[in-house]
Amino acid sequence: MKTLPGPTDHVVVVGAGLSGLAAALHLLGSGRRVTVVEREPGPGGRAGRLSLGGYRVDTGPTVLTMPDILDEAFRAVGDSLHAHLDLVPLHPAYRALFADGSRLDVHTDGEAMEAEVAAFAGPREAAGYRRLRHWLEELYAVQIRRFVDANFDSPAGLLHPDLLRLAALGGFGRLDGAVGRFLSDERLRRVFSFQALYAGVAPSRALAAYAVIAYMDTVAGVYFPRGGMHAVPTAMADAAARAGAALRYGERVLRLERAGGRVTAVVTEHQRIACDAVVLTPDLPVAYGLLGRTPRRLLPLRHSPSAVVLHVGTDRTWEMLAHHTLSFGGAWEGTFRELVEEGRLMSDPSLLVTRPTSTDPALAPVGRHLHYILAPCPNTDTGPSAAHWGELGPRYRDGLVRELERRGLAGLGGAIEEESLVTPAHWTALGHAAGTPFSASHGLAQTGPFRPRNLVRGVENAVLAGCGTTPGVGVPTVLLSGKLAAARITGTTAPRRPGPRARRAAEPGRPPRSARPSPEGTRAKGAPA
Repeated sequence: MKTLPGPTDHVVVVGAGLSGLAAALHLLGSGRRVTVVEREPGPGGRAGRLSLGGYRVDTGPTVLTMPDILDEAFRAVGDSLHAHLDLVPLHPAYRALFADGSRLDVHTDGEAMEAEVAAFAGPREAAGYRRLRHWLEELYAVQIRRFVDANFDSPAGLLHPDLLRLAALGGFGRLDGAVGRFLSDERLRRVFSFQALYAGVAPSRALAAYAVIAYMDTVAGVYFPRGGMHAVPTAMADAAARAGAALRYGERVLRLERAGGRVTAVVTEHQRIACDAVVLTPDLPVAYGLLGRTPRRLLPLRHSPSAVVLHVGTDRTWEMLAHHTLSFGGAWEGTFRELVEEGRLMSDPSLLVTRPTSTDPALAPVGRHLHYILAPCPNTDTGPSAAHWGELGPRYRDGLVRELERRGLAGLGGAIEEESLVTPAHWTALGHAAGTPFSASHGLAQTGPFRPRNLVRGVENAVLAGCGTTPGVGVPTVLLSGKLAAARITGTTAPRRPGPRARRAAEPGRPPRSARPSPEGTRAKGAPA
């Protein structure tokens, strides 16, 4: 693995999102001095927080899987995520509602899910689910360390016996075909293949290897932190501050000072911060702009579809909803053609409705409920422009409300007390390429060593992290991107064992520490001013 040459004693991390905070924790654990610079007033990045009249709204991801990857970042500094966060396992992980009126609760416990599938579609499908689950476990075991949690210096890094094992498992076939080997019920196939959209690819075109996302969602378990998803970056920032990081909020980076091929300082609106190395976590166009160079590619980057998100605080809720509910439209293949190829809004949408107050009522005023409605939509490269969404957004919002009312959420429109509508225009204003928060898609030419690298040719001491670089999109992979960026600086990816303080904090029955950074912890003693 190639690492940065020269001194790397003081590292500036640009961005206090999940990837930047993960990088900071791993760097601190390896003895580096770390300064984190963030343009917003607090940590979070895409995993932000919005206050709407007493409703505490998560503005980013709502699904948390693979908490062991998150815990690894805490353990790098001798801490533990359990000392900061109260993670609630969700049962069911999802509820799937289908256009024919049928319903399926998706359990991550194997026996519970097998019984659910048997009742839903019969014993033959239940047996197929059992084989599918075993295949997903094998697929994950082969991929995680060699192809996901790995830095690639070139495509030659793929040449390993695990590549043959992945091929033998059918990982280079198509996802929908692979799932279809185990399940014949079309509704069940959707439940185990819709995750391809996270990677920006239709199931009919996604590599079967991307079933690893279905493993994370449907086997490893789905969790929710009390206090909302924003509690995760807040806890990470707290741990980083306790470990000595300087956290500088409300400071937009204007430029990087260079001497030859090295970055020598990060210049913000308020100060100049000298450094030995820099980790850049903004979206790729912003990071490349700061570096003054965009790596050449044989093919231009293709970006994932975007999303319209409607956050609503309501005076009622609907018992048909679980914490996470997938409301599938009748259409399937046509939906992906509209989104990915034709750049059109879904004519028969499949939607994700998240009701976080079903797990944590404190996120809303007493007796009120919070709902997050996500509708995939084309990005601005293939679909309506960011400017067009100013007029289109309110009309699309009204259509979503009517559609959900038709699907059983009767009276939704009249129950809304507070709301916030997010469209590709919002993502564009935040600097996300193609108006999508999901960055570059995961086709074969943009996966593994073919994805934009976390090292940039011509700059000796800069590393990239975030969903645009390796390994890709999603909370677990973004956390890994921070770890991999740190490894480019430190030369090691070996996790540290938790120290005595973290082990004591993780003891059963020990309450989590407040996830709010203490004022004295927001700037490390002796950090450069």
